[in-house]
Amino acid sequence: MTATPERLSAAAHALVERTDMGLYLSAASAWEIAIKYTLGKLPLPEPPSAFVPSRLAQTSVVAVPVDHLHAVHVSTLPPHHHDPFDRILVAQAQLDDFTILTADPVFRLYDVNVIQA
Repeated sequence: MTATPERLSAAAHALVERTDMGLYLSAASAWEIAIKYTLGKLPLPEPPSAFVPSRLAQTSVVAVPVDHLHAVHVSTLPPHHHDPFDRILVAQAQLDDFTILTADPVFRLYDVNVIQA
């Protein structure tokens, strides 16, 4: 979001800017950021080890850990796709009552609230 805000729709951008909404970043997303950066698929102004913590500190985004309940809940999900990062985000959304902000239509196949980015 902070690396490429232009990728958000106007509605999603307005939602993210609201101060009365809680914003959360899963450790799974931070892990995916680190992997994509290392593979050269995600350019960032600094390495993820500095980028992610600095952005969390500059914003009101709350870091969400992945715990064992999230990990094993993945086994209950229908096999709509096999991306492990997306599946753990779905598990977290279901167990912790999160809404997922994404441009990926596959999330709509799961029993989670989705806001189109």
